[in-house]
Amino acid sequence: MSQHEILNPADHGTLRVRTEASAALGDNVMACLTVPAEFRAVQAHYPIVFRRDGETGKLAALALFGFDSGENLFLAGDSWDALYKPLALAVQPFLIGRPANDDDVPQVHVDRGHARISTSGEGVRVFDDSGQPTPYLEAIASKLGDLDFAWRASDGFFATLERYDLIEPFSLDVTLDNGSQQSLVGFQTINEDRLAALDGAALQSLQAQGHLTAIFMVLASLSQFAALVARMNARMAGG
Repeated sequence: MSQHEILNPADHGTLRVRTEASAALGDNVMACLTVPAEFRAVQAHYPIVFRRDGETGKLAALALFGFDSGENLFLAGDSWDALYKPLALAVQPFLIGRPANDDDVPQVHVDRGHARISTSGEGVRVFDDSGQPTPYLEAIASKLGDLDFAWRASDGFFATLERYDLIEPFSLDVTLDNGSQQSLVGFQTINEDRLAALDGAALQSLQAQGHLTAIFMVLASLSQFAALVARMNARMAGG
């Protein structure tokens, strides 16, 4: 159960966080949110897809780690088998607390109910003995700032995709080496034909807003489905 608190040395001076990869620590997920600002890094390892909220209809981008709920093909024991972990996972168990007044500075919060909070003396300290942030916390704060800024900026990217009607549903059916079937449904991607049909003014607008590169990163990421299938085949074979 989530238990969010404003992070401070008075209340969290001895707090330790477990940083290894583990299903028990929350890494057994098939996908996590990603933001356009990190698409270049994400596409080097994971497919990027879109999902529309069933209630609001709002789009969000996801980095895919597997085909089924709770399946992470990048999780190997206590290690993460990729050079980049998306920001939404990398910052856990911390998050940005948005102030009621937008002019106020956002605050770092910690979820004391998260599995990464150490209760046995293991893990990395958040504050040192003098109450100053450790290098670990400084790195987390930097990632939180990047994620918060990129998340708020992402609305413009998704609005642009909608304006040019560049989103389409897709499904993926795969036959694994052992003959079993694997399907992926409920996600959306870029319609390449509509993208190619855009006129010069539209493409110039996409480029000027910084969205064209992000779109190409999404398209490039689709090649990672082959690698994802290879990981599934290796896992099924016990490799």
